[in-house]
This record gives sequence, C-alpha cells and structure tokens, in this order.
Amino acid sequence: MGPAGGRHGFYVGLGLALASSVFIGGSFILKKKGLLRLCGRGRPRAGHGGHAYLREWLWWAGLLCMGIGEAANFAAYAFAPATLVTPLGALSVLVSAVLSSTFLNEQLNVHGKIGCVLSILGSTVMVIHAPQEEEVSSLESMAEKLKDPGFIVFAVCVLVSSLLLIFVAGPRYGRSNVLVYVLVCSAIGSLSVSCVKGLGIALKELFAGKPVLKEPLGWVLLVCLVICISVQINYLNKALDIFNTSVVTPIYYVLFTTSVMTCSAILFKEWQHMVLDNIIGTISGFLTIVSGIFLLHAFRDVPFSPDLLPLFLQQGRADLRTAWRGEDRHQSCQHQPLLPSEDKSSQSTEEEEGESV
Repeated sequence: MGPAGGRHGFYVGLGLALASSVFIGGSFILKKKGLLRLCGRGRPRAGHGGHAYLREWLWWAGLLCMGIGEAANFAAYAFAPATLVTPLGALSVLVSAVLSSTFLNEQLNVHGKIGCVLSILGSTVMVIHAPQEEEVSSLESMAEKLKDPGFIVFAVCVLVSSLLLIFVAGPRYGRSNVLVYVLVCSAIGSLSVSCVKGLGIALKELFAGKPVLKEPLGWVLLVCLVICISVQINYLNKALDIFNTSVVTPIYYVLFTTSVMTCSAILFKEWQHMVLDNIIGTISGFLTIVSGIFLLHAFRDVPFSPDLLPLFLQQGRADLRTAWRGEDRHQSCQHQPLLPSEDKSSQSTEEEEGESV
C-alpha cells in the first residue's frame, strides 16, 4: 500500500474514532433520558433492581447508539494507529458532558468548560502529530509482530504484575487504594487493544475473500479478547463500586491510554520513525487531554466562586475594587465643588462688605 493509501486509511480510522465518540457520548444521554422518564412515571428504578427500562424505547435507542459507537471504535483500530484511536475516546466524555448540560439540564461549570476546550485542543494536536505504525496487512505479519521478543517481555510483565495486583495487593489494599483495581484494568486493557487490532485485520482479510476462518490466530485473538474484556469489566466495576466515579474515570483514562500507547509502541513500532517535534506534539496533546478530563471530572460538582481563586488573585481583586471605589470617590469629589465654591465666594464677598462697612 502506497503513501496515498496509507493516508486514506488513516483518515478513515480518524473518522471512525470521532464517530465512535459521538455515538458513545450520545448513548449515555439517551439512556439517562429513558431512565428519567421511567422515574417520572413511578416505575422501579434500575438502582433498586427494577428492569422497567427494558420497555423504554429511549433506553434501547441509547443501547443501539452505544453498539454502533463500539463497532466504529473496533473498526478504527484496523485503519489508524492505536496511539491515535485510544486517546480520542476521551471525546465521548466531552460529548456526554455537553449534551447533558443541554438536554438533561445538568450544570457544566467553568472547570468543565475549560476541560472541554482542553480536550478538543489536545485531540487536535494528537491528530496533527499522530505516529505512523508499521504496515500490518495480514494475519501472517501480525503473527510475526506477536513473536517479537520485546512484545513477549511486555506481555509477560503485564500478566505477572496483574496477577500480583489481583492476588497480593487486591485483598490488602483494594478497598483503600484506587490504583490497585484500576491498574489491573489498564494493564489488561493494553492487551485487549492488541487483540482488537489483530481481529480488525482479520475482518479486513475476510471481506477481501481470504480464508481467514481457517487461521488459528484469529480464534486465539478472539478468545484472548473475551478473557481480557471480562477481567476489565470485573475489576472496573469493583473500582466504581468502592470509589467515586469522578476519581476513577480520569485515573483509568490516563493509565489505560498510557498502557495502550506503550503496547502499541512496542508491538507496531509506532514511534520508531517519528521526528522529535512529532514526539513532543503527541505527548503534549495527550497531557492536554489528560488535563481536560481531570478538570471535567474532578471539579464537576464544585461551584465556582471568587473565593476559590488563589490568594494573590483575591488580593488583586480587592486592590482593584479599592481602586475603583477610590476613582468613584475622586470623580464625585470633582463634581461637588461647583455650588460650594459659589457659596464660598459669596461668603467672602459678604465678609469684605461687612468689613468695609
């Protein structure tokens, strides 16, 4: 595939990743609207064990949107580098926040608005400086990548560290430290993305008419993907059950994206041919998205008031207010002397007349 074909595939993957974020972000709003409608009718809530939402068409519309978004995200990995697709998943959080403030009347404070702007800017920077992965167009080349010693060492480290976190650190610190279960989800998630990448290549070959179903690697990747996703869902639910969502979500995004970027750099050599400015741009864009997601989640329930400003800014506000009051007083004093000056002049003339008399 030539450079033109590679760029075409890159833009296809980028479009699929953006569409995935829109559909997934919108799915949360549709589901929430359906649940609110059921609550308004007095039906049992899902949090209390009710399943009335299964008869609400808005909830099913949200589920359909989520399915379309996940399918688009799955397909994006077959065309674009994982280092680009995974960070762009943060845009679904942005879409959900903006739509919830519009259709659910949820408050999006100034921190959230700044976080949305930072996420958009960071995503733009990452798209501009996105790395180009080595061409992997068949399951045979994918198998060669998986046999690379660097990836084997990485996979063994991920599995060993995950087992230690699950069986050693989990029972001791799982309920007191949010990093334990989130690290398990993030580490295993990096392997699941590699499986998704391989299955995407298998689907492309299947649509091209190649006998992919006879290849054992495709089935191995499918089984590994099911296992990885099951582990991720299990321990992510544990983390969400114990800790606040506003804490779990940004930490999970940062660790998961970092793990995926590391795995992709080792497996697909995405960073090998990048120049220094693209490396700095990709890292800067990622850190900008992280800052935006942190602001969007960590401070979403914090009302913004002048008392939250740093002390030097509060002092500046006080000095500015004092200066304004001083100017107002000075201006009022400038307008006052007109009549009193006339009184004083009349009094002085009267005194002079009295003295002359």
